[in-house]
Formats: sequence, C-alpha cells, structure tokens
Amino acid sequence: MRKLLISLAIGAALAGCGKHEAAPQNATDASFEAKLQEQLLDAKPGSVIDIPAGHYSLKRGLSLRTDGVTIRGAGMDKTVLSFKGQVVGPEGLLVNASDFTIENLAIEDTKGDALKINQGKNITIHGVRIEWTDGPKTTNGAYGLYPVKTQNVLIEDSVVIGASDAGIYVGQSHNIIVRRNRAENNVAGIEVENSVNADVYENTTTKNTGGILVFNMPNLSLHGEATRVFRNKVFANDTDNFAAKGAAVASVPAGSGVVVNSNDKVEIFDNDIADNKTANIIIASYFSTNYYNTRGVAADYNPYPKGIFVYGNRLKGGGDSPDGIKLKTLKTAMYGLTGSFPDVLWDGYVDPKNLVDGLPPAADRICIQDVNGVLSADGPHDYKNPSKDMKPFACTLPKLPPVVLNPEPKI
Repeated sequence: MRKLLISLAIGAALAGCGKHEAAPQNATDASFEAKLQEQLLDAKPGSVIDIPAGHYSLKRGLSLRTDGVTIRGAGMDKTVLSFKGQVVGPEGLLVNASDFTIENLAIEDTKGDALKINQGKNITIHGVRIEWTDGPKTTNGAYGLYPVKTQNVLIEDSVVIGASDAGIYVGQSHNIIVRRNRAENNVAGIEVENSVNADVYENTTTKNTGGILVFNMPNLSLHGEATRVFRNKVFANDTDNFAAKGAAVASVPAGSGVVVNSNDKVEIFDNDIADNKTANIIIASYFSTNYYNTRGVAADYNPYPKGIFVYGNRLKGGGDSPDGIKLKTLKTAMYGLTGSFPDVLWDGYVDPKNLVDGLPPAADRICIQDVNGVLSADGPHDYKNPSKDMKPFACTLPKLPPVVLNPEPKI
C-alpha cells in the first residue's frame, strides 16, 4: 500500500528549541497537540507521521489504535515531546496496534509510563530517548519503553533515563531483541520479564539500581524462558533504589549488575560487568524479592531459577559495599570489613522436590564458569550457613539459539 505521508506544519518559533528548554503552553502548543492527536486518530495503515524538529509541550496523553503506522521525528535531541505539564492521561503515548514503528524523537517527563505498547506484533523502537529531566525520583513514571504482551519486538539505539521502575521493559512477550541502547539512572536499566526468546546485547547500563534484570513474576499470562544476555557493558549500577513501595523492583539492591530471578534457560556471556557494589551477577528466587502478591501465587508458578549458564564474561570489582543490613553483615562475616563478595551471589534456594543426589536435574542446574567465585548465601536459613563451594556449579548447558524476528524490521 502506498504510504500516506502526513506532515505536521509547526510554527517556526518552536523549531530548534533546546531539548530541556521549557516552551510556553500557548496557542501554538495547543494547536500542535490537537493536530497530532487528530493525525493519530485519523491514521490509516501505511501512514507516516513526521514531526519536525522542535520542543513541544503537551498536556494530554496521546494514543494510537491503527496498525501499520510510523511516527518519525528529526532526532532524539531535535524532536522533543515534553509532558512536563501533563494533566490528562497516565501515559505519554499509548499504542494498541501492530506493525508499529517509532523513531528519532524524545518523550520527556510523562506523568506515568512514557511509551506503552500493548498487545501488538512487529514493533520497532529506534533512536528514541525517554527522560525524566529532574533526575531519579519516585514520582517519575514507572516505565520508559514498555512493550507488553507483544510479539516480534525490536528496541535499538535508544536512551532511557530516570524511570522509577524499568527504563527498558519487555513483559509477557515473544521474540525480542534489545540492542545498542543506553539506560542510566533508572531503578532497572533493562528488564525482560515473563517473556520467551529474548536477545539483550550491546547495551550500556550504568548508574541504575540494577543493570539488566531477567525476571519471572507470579500470576502473569506467560512463563518466561530463553533469554540471552551478551556483549553488554554493565558497570557502576549503584543508584539508591527509588521505586514505589510495593513494586517488584523495590527489593533490587542498589549495586546489582545482572540479576536473574526465577527465570529459566538464561545465558549470560561475553559481557563486561564491573564495579556493581552489591554483586556483579545475582541469581535468585522469588523468595528473595520481598514481593508477595496479595492474591497469592498460582499453583503452577515455579519460583526457582533453572538452567542458568554464566560463562566467558569479563568481570572486575564490585561486591565491596552491598546494599542492606543482611547483605552487609554477610559480606563482613565471609570476607571481612575490607573484602568483597565474589563475582556471583546466589540466594541458595532450590526446589527440594527436584533434587537428585543433592543436585537439580542436568537441564535445570546453575552452571558458572570464568568467575572468581560464587557465594551461596543460604537464604532459606537466613544466611546462617553460606558456602563458597564452586563444585555444584561446575557444569555446562546447551547454548540457546539466536532470536530471529520475522519479518525482519526495515530501518
């Protein structure tokens, strides 16, 4: 279908404003906002909505419900949609559509989530900046880039700063690639939750509470497995946790590099992971989250991480100042006041019904190579009998295949 190009004519007075400069909410801003929402409502499959360079102040959240639409700016530092004065709507942009592309623009200071994409297929997010410009605050929106219940998702070359939950989050989704992004000053830099077949690579995460998270939470529509985390730079994720009380990530210790919680078939390799003050790699169960659903936990939910393979990473520093009294006490007891946790911290929870001769079945084991040590914290007994024994982790697992998006996005 021939693409319909919709060019939004914007007053020259707005063009070229600095990305943090507050443009006044005047008639020009109001007319821009009304025109943009009209174009989103009237869009047809194949429509391209071009937004020229400028800093635009919006008061209402935007929405799109038409498949096959592209929203395109002039660059993530040139086309800025600012929601600093937002009074209506929980999101900046809510998309309920498939075959959707958004590229080369910024969304700032939304009241809630910045860009939420719900139940779509073939989603491409390219060159998008999400930012809460006043720095890390609990009152910031929870999620930056937020595809949920989606299929064939590509998030690339984007930046997210300041989310009070996760900067880049993909949940309950299939076939995901998250690559070449930067996430900083979020609670979770990048989070893959309850999703199947995800590749997370060549990203940089720093100054978050936790760098890269791979989680499975209870009572959701999909059980997550098969995530590869590789060729990322994950360093100095030491920002104090500023998540809202009761959020699942509120229990992530400041200084967490790569965290696997209750997920299965996770492969962590060829990353540069350094100077995350609690631990560079954390492997844990649901029981260590301090997050308990008031509805209870579904009977088929498995809270234990299974089939975790860590190998070939470059790790240094970290573990020297863990977050929380219990972890500080454990570190001092095991390594002294000036010592550090080893590269990998495991909470020690195992499924007792699943053990064979004291170990999980071969496919369910946690296999760890090329690290300076593993501390099994003995969480089930409140850290009373921690162990430095590496023998339970001396194993290998089959490597996961690369994620292939079908169709391959065209950028």
